[in-house]
Amino acid sequence: MKPTLLILAAGMASRYGSMKQIQSFGPSGETIMDYSIYDAIQSGFEKIVFIIRKEFATDFKNIFEPKWGDKVETAYVYQEMDSYLGGFSVPAERTKPWGTAHAVLCAKPVIQDPFAVINADDFYGRDAFEKAYQFLTTQTDASTYCIIGYDLSKTLSENGSVSRGVCDVDKDNNLLSIHERTKIYRNKDGIITYEEGGKTFSVPDDAKVSMNFWCFHPSVFPFIEKIFAEFLAKQGGDPKSEFFIPIIGDRFIQEGRGRIKIIPTAASWFGVTYKEDAPSVQESLNGLIRSGVYPEKLW
Repeated sequence: MKPTLLILAAGMASRYGSMKQIQSFGPSGETIMDYSIYDAIQSGFEKIVFIIRKEFATDFKNIFEPKWGDKVETAYVYQEMDSYLGGFSVPAERTKPWGTAHAVLCAKPVIQDPFAVINADDFYGRDAFEKAYQFLTTQTDASTYCIIGYDLSKTLSENGSVSRGVCDVDKDNNLLSIHERTKIYRNKDGIITYEEGGKTFSVPDDAKVSMNFWCFHPSVFPFIEKIFAEFLAKQGGDPKSEFFIPIIGDRFIQEGRGRIKIIPTAASWFGVTYKEDAPSVQESLNGLIRSGVYPEKLW
């Protein structure tokens, strides 16, 4: 059994106004994704699957394969609009992909082992990959999945509010539910708050949030396929509807199929929610390099 890392990179240019997945942040031109791949290899992952757009495949491979293509097994899958639709027809007005859970489903043909899922444009930290690898090799099964949980305070932006999946957990750190909270920020009194329905609510600094770092057993694929068919029947006609991974997690729990553990990490997450975040991401990486966590040149 060799755990696989699945990297969601199909939304290449839809946010941030540029190809942030291929933007250089490290001193030798490294992208955020390069650091994730480096951490994954260091933690024991031997296979990485990339979900990309078919039209970007050649450019993607030309950019990245020379760096780490000989250091880890790689595979590529494409998130196509008509994949796994059954008899459903894509609405003529729909232009955007079906969402992150559909992207995971598209990887079904190339994943046979327990696997982790991450975003291409988020920095997760070595500790997160080490804990994911340990979980995938010792704990996961058809009824036990996990989320790597970050302290909310370590995922904020100084340049505006953020949206986060705040986890509700029981005393044993099992997930009860995820609530997508929008407009989260630290107010002038230093308290983390979010806005909803015209009201403001506080959230503890150490509340655990999901940054889309999930660990699954491969038996999740037929379950995703089932839920996706139901999603299409109910929301497929809405051109802006999206089928997200938390939908799968929520249904898995609500249907009593098993548990999703929240595995806390001490790592600081960082990403580029706003263009103004880029300098702080570069400085954070430089700090990790100065402290010896990463070499100046990864590859």
